[in-house]
Amino acid sequence: MDLFARYRLGPLDLANRIVMAPMTRSRAIGALANELMRTYYAQRASAGLIITEGIAPVADGLGYARIPGLFTPAQVDAWRPVTDAVHARGGKILAQLMHVGRIAHPLNLPPGARILAPSAVAAAGVLWTDEQGPQPFPAPAAMTLGDLDEARRGFARAARDALAAGFDGVELHGANGYLLEQFLHPHTNRRGDDYGGGAAARARFVVEVAREAADAVGADRVGVRLSPYNAFNDMPAHDGVHEQYDLLADRLRGLLYLHLVQNPHPEFARTAAAIRQRFAGPLVLNGGFDREGAEAALTGGRADLIAFGRPFIANPDLVDRLRTGAALAVPDPQTFYTPEARGYIDYPALA
Repeated sequence: MDLFARYRLGPLDLANRIVMAPMTRSRAIGALANELMRTYYAQRASAGLIITEGIAPVADGLGYARIPGLFTPAQVDAWRPVTDAVHARGGKILAQLMHVGRIAHPLNLPPGARILAPSAVAAAGVLWTDEQGPQPFPAPAAMTLGDLDEARRGFARAARDALAAGFDGVELHGANGYLLEQFLHPHTNRRGDDYGGGAAARARFVVEVAREAADAVGADRVGVRLSPYNAFNDMPAHDGVHEQYDLLADRLRGLLYLHLVQNPHPEFARTAAAIRQRFAGPLVLNGGFDREGAEAALTGGRADLIAFGRPFIANPDLVDRLRTGAALAVPDPQTFYTPEARGYIDYPALA
């Protein structure tokens, strides 16, 4: 199947089946989008669809240094030049709404924000802070039912604000060990109420967030990212992953798409196939693809769109390079999360 053919994704007419995957780049000084970010996304607008880096829907979600938000009027205004620049080049762009949950440190949060999670279970490891360097993760506060209500409303408000800022829709980040996945995992979700216990109860908050966002902006403007068998951010292996995601995919039916992060776990292929069947809608697949592998996944019916992450960092013209077979530039990991232009907007396109 042709990776470069146009594709109709809900209301969006995509120029090709190539998606720019969401990637934290830590350039949003003061949690605001800026001119650097406008240039960065505009450079990559030849992708059929861009999904932004994670954007905090509420202040409590700002756990990393220099990640953007979408919960104040100033933040909405700051994103408009970014979406305008992408649209001016013919691209489509979604805002990824990411609440980090327990993957946070007070030094990275604004005054009054709290570190919240399903249960009071601290993550192993350390997190970078600009003030004091790497710091151990503190224990989060277990979310009350009031906190759950506030978070759901925050996601819905951010979805509305995303459209007001010119985004074509939103992706809810339910992967990589952040808040929504923390509800899905028995290590981080030890609740004894209706939001913890078995697979259906652990899925409840994720489904409610998706429904509220869909009610706010339309189900055809909301996608969800998932990462079954993920171990990143201290998410240990456990039984029941297949059951959890099979059930969740069924309850997310009707949304714009599901976005799966590939995993080397031996059961991933079976679970991904079950998700595709249960969801019965467009599927985006991400993780380690080249052109040949991407087209094989499309032809084999494993996905409808293929997301590329790190290749887009050093190759703003990745679509053309894949089409022509040109060599790919290699990104510099030392500049992945720094605040400056170097390693962000200075990778050249082919002449």
